[in-house]
Amino acid sequence: MSEINDEKAPLFRSRAAVRIAAAPHEVYSVISDLPRSGEWSPECRGGAWVAGEPGAVGAVFQGENVRGPEVVSWAPVVRGGWTTRAEVVAAEPGRSFRWAMHNAAGVKQDSVWGFDVEEDGEESVLIHHFRMGTATEGVVGITAEMDESGKRRFFAEWGEKIDGDLAATLRRIKDVIEKR
Repeated sequence: MSEINDEKAPLFRSRAAVRIAAAPHEVYSVISDLPRSGEWSPECRGGAWVAGEPGAVGAVFQGENVRGPEVVSWAPVVRGGWTTRAEVVAAEPGRSFRWAMHNAAGVKQDSVWGFDVEEDGEESVLIHHFRMGTATEGVVGITAEMDESGKRRFFAEWGEKIDGDLAATLRRIKDVIEKR
């Protein structure tokens, strides 16, 4: 469940988990292959590694994304297709894979997506999480013309969207790995 900004909490923090009938290393080999993310992500349609060793800390991924008009329809968010760049910030095979979003200048922002994998007998628990400590370049642009009431509404609705995206992503990854 997303948290909305208060004095101590990040701007967004969301987490979801699913049990998958596969070993942690098998799960990790799928979730760390970002070009395949189009198979499970509600927004990312895939992309390509553009710098560094694919899947290693420091590698940069360019994602191809798409968003429909129904997503927080009243707010000035990007619609249709766009690209993003993200840098791998953690890559522990069988355990953890995380990436931080870049801004337009190619600098890592305080916006990190990731997966953690926990062994549970012969299965794994896959945890998908997102944390935005401070507003990204995109969120600053989206909320620039909003009053405080509009910002609260946006953050609440965007948090619900993130929660739904994490859950949908996990369901789809489970289906891909378990070959449903």
